[in-house]
Amino acid sequence: MSENMGANIRRERGQRGWSQARLAREICRVAGVQGEPVGRQEISRWETGKRTPREWLPSIAAALDVPVDALTAPQAPPEPPLPTLSDYLPADDPLAPLTARAGRRIGRAQVGDLQQRVHGLRLADDVLAGGDLIRPALRELRSAVKLYREGSHSGTVGRELLRHIGELGQIAGWIASDAGQHGEAEQIYRLGLSAARQAQDETLAANLAGSLAYQLSNIGREVDGLQLARAALDVAGLNAPAKARALYLDRVAWAHTKAGEVQPAIRALGEAGEALSQDSKGSEAPAYLYWVDSGELQVMEARVYTELRRPLRAVPLLRDVLSRYDATHTRELALYLSWLAVALSDANEPEEAVTVAERVISLSADVASERTAERVRIVLARLDKFRDVPEVRALLDSVA
Repeated sequence: MSENMGANIRRERGQRGWSQARLAREICRVAGVQGEPVGRQEISRWETGKRTPREWLPSIAAALDVPVDALTAPQAPPEPPLPTLSDYLPADDPLAPLTARAGRRIGRAQVGDLQQRVHGLRLADDVLAGGDLIRPALRELRSAVKLYREGSHSGTVGRELLRHIGELGQIAGWIASDAGQHGEAEQIYRLGLSAARQAQDETLAANLAGSLAYQLSNIGREVDGLQLARAALDVAGLNAPAKARALYLDRVAWAHTKAGEVQPAIRALGEAGEALSQDSKGSEAPAYLYWVDSGELQVMEARVYTELRRPLRAVPLLRDVLSRYDATHTRELALYLSWLAVALSDANEPEEAVTVAERVISLSADVASERTAERVRIVLARLDKFRDVPEVRALLDSVA
């Protein structure tokens, strides 16, 4: 019991960034005692389990502002580490078929099953976050690669398998990125890109390159992100399906935005809208682009204007989108609301921004997404300049 209690005290102290001496002073303060009957060495003994606080326990809990139960409860077992791509794929070239295939003959039925599983994973990503999905995503990717390498199949079926591996690489990379595993996501995207290129599917290759470009733009590699976003657009070409071209132009717009290039970003937004307007005239879009529509382009437009500190344009767009957004898509709803909170802050409306920020925090609490966590941090940082506003101060103090 004393070891559990000590670990809990150490955890709570660490979360506040307090030293052992600081905790000792706070305990004496809330206990209303003179002098220092509790000192740093006593805190150390408690945290290492050498002594049990006993009569000091209520004061420790009060100092840390937690219930006594939080200090006495058994520690939850640590979560197993997230898997990596190397845990699932062969060490050599994962897309090189085995010289002698002893596996079963793979036909269109198996390809159809794989296609359904890929689409199911994509639909799951609409309502679940990266931390929840990364394990099943990588298992599916391993199974698909194993099917391609070890099964016997015709050239046509082989290309279909490679195409679905590419699609799996895109959604699994997106999931890993959402879980905050950016290095892992890049490896997955590059595996998918290799599969798409071997399948000679330029639209899919562009989707993978654009997805990786989007990540690079968001993690401080703005130059790389912009170059890759433009390369993805070039790979897709003018004959790409309208939805695909609109999406790739949207990513170019975001890459220009993150690079601080205002006019190219706004120009790319306009070109994305024009491309989507051709949807009924061009070739049929791949099934994996089912989510690309005018609403998604409107969201990107609003995000660009928010990032460029143009709240008068961003706020109406975001309010319009959010008024009809599917509430079951919790992660996206939290993300879009976070941009609204930032835009309201930039519009000098801190009270409204707080109301929206509270909803962002509430929605993000149970979402295993590093993207939403990062957006919460950005919203709070943007509100900090309004700390003198009572509503803002109350919110910042509550999450301190």
